[in-house]
Amino acid sequence: MIRVALFLIFVGALALGVAWFADRPGDIALTWLGYRIETSLMVALAALAVVVVAAIMLWSLLRFLLRSPEQVSLFIRNRRAMKGHNAISRGLIAIGSGDAHKARRAAAEAHRLAPNDSLTLLLTAQAAQLAGDAPDAERAFRTMTQRDDTRLLGLRGLFIEAQRRGDGETAQRVAEEAVQTSSGVHWASQAVLDARCAARDWAGALAALDRMKRDLETASYRRQRAVLLTARAQALSETDRDTSRDLAREAVKLAPALVPAAVLAGRQLSEAGERRKASRLLETAWRSNPHPDLADAYADARLGASARERLERVQALAAKTQAGASAEIEGALAVARAAIDARDFALARRTLEPYLAAPTQRVATMMAAIEDQDGGDAGRARQWMTRAMTARPDPVWTADGMISDRWLPVSPVSGKLDAFQWKVPLEAIGDRPGPVIEMAPSAAPAEPLPLPPGTDDEPPADPEPDEDDAPASPLAAELAAASAPAVPKPADEPKPEPVPSASESRAPARADEPRPGSAKPDAPKSAAPAVIPLVHAPDDPGIGGTGIEDSPEGLAAPAGGGWAGNGRRPD
Repeated sequence: MIRVALFLIFVGALALGVAWFADRPGDIALTWLGYRIETSLMVALAALAVVVVAAIMLWSLLRFLLRSPEQVSLFIRNRRAMKGHNAISRGLIAIGSGDAHKARRAAAEAHRLAPNDSLTLLLTAQAAQLAGDAPDAERAFRTMTQRDDTRLLGLRGLFIEAQRRGDGETAQRVAEEAVQTSSGVHWASQAVLDARCAARDWAGALAALDRMKRDLETASYRRQRAVLLTARAQALSETDRDTSRDLAREAVKLAPALVPAAVLAGRQLSEAGERRKASRLLETAWRSNPHPDLADAYADARLGASARERLERVQALAAKTQAGASAEIEGALAVARAAIDARDFALARRTLEPYLAAPTQRVATMMAAIEDQDGGDAGRARQWMTRAMTARPDPVWTADGMISDRWLPVSPVSGKLDAFQWKVPLEAIGDRPGPVIEMAPSAAPAEPLPLPPGTDDEPPADPEPDEDDAPASPLAAELAAASAPAVPKPADEPKPEPVPSASESRAPARADEPRPGSAKPDAPKSAAPAVIPLVHAPDDPGIGGTGIEDSPEGLAAPAGGGWAGNGRRPD
């Protein structure tokens, strides 16, 4: 509407100007080279307008003729670039659909039409990866590293190719080069962090973690830094105790519930004579995460204390336990263990009595120690050890299916930082309490065996068990009956085996020896996807890589993760 109004105003002003000149006629005389031209004002203005229009048209024609070669060349280049982009689009679609032959053909066409396009290099590399041509893919990625706009992408591709062939040294070198190029690249920083952790270079791991700070959530950063500080403090505990104590205290400030940090800091503060600080630190950690190591460190906070004094300290610590089934049983076990060491077996029995109906392995083992040391009842002790074999498992340090008797900062299986958790190894199977024993679906109860001739039709009844030895539930009765050893003849009765003490029964034989049924600590070889993804795609292995199984179409099997690693701050 505004444009129409402006147009009408312009036309009206032009009409008024023409009318004004028409109402005021005049003559114009021009003398040039002996010629004299006389005409009216209106005719002269019209002739001038014609001359101006003709000059403009002539200049436009001349400019078009002068610029026509450049315009033709630009048209040809644009048309070639459009064909090249169409070829790149077809190639990427072919890669997504798994057509390796069509992808290689589209890559060749794109290389002919748009050889300097960065997407052409990426298409060439991805097509080679899809076809299984690793040398061609590496050549394309190396070409990318020579350009500023695709340098990081080329390094990422070389990193994945090195992971695919299991060349960890080359992968680490490429990741470090990527970090030097841009410190904000998360995958490179994570790879450097994993390499530093694998080499037990905790100072270098802390530096790598600091570079990732802006990409991590605050809580995740604080937790991982506390784990690394604890690992470094443990490494320096024998050589530089002052630095180790400072690192442990800093780790406790970052993660008060981290048990290894609290235990190390508490013991070192106690040795330095700061018993009150050590007690407060251990009490805070106990309220957040009750753990046997915290109870031991709290009992040892007073150097040279007797067994009775240790028992009193543990009772004071157990009184500070927060409400909760898992927390309460840890407090009871700590008191019972200290009571056994103080030879107060009556207190130990009273403490463990609420948990005897469905005992865990540690409860049954402690009861066996009580029966063996309080009166020397070897039969009862052996019965409790038998129940411990089928009792519910207790929480242990576990990571990636491996069980360890002590905390480790890095999983020996996957190399993941802060992988060990204090939990029941089988709790991921289900939330049901008690031992998990299931019969195979195809299994059926066995048919009763025929009785020999001359016997009654009914089998003799089982002898009634003693009330003190009877299990507390039908499930416990089945477990006790299934695991009860055969009773030998009195003449052949073997000597009772010694029962381990409560402190010896809580830990396995060695820290580096996995328990039966746990995964072997041999780390699997990392693998990489067949195609480096452009965006968050299911075939990106993340930082550590995943196993790849070649499908009939040549594509990599989907894997979890993505270019955005775990713990990244959302945009």
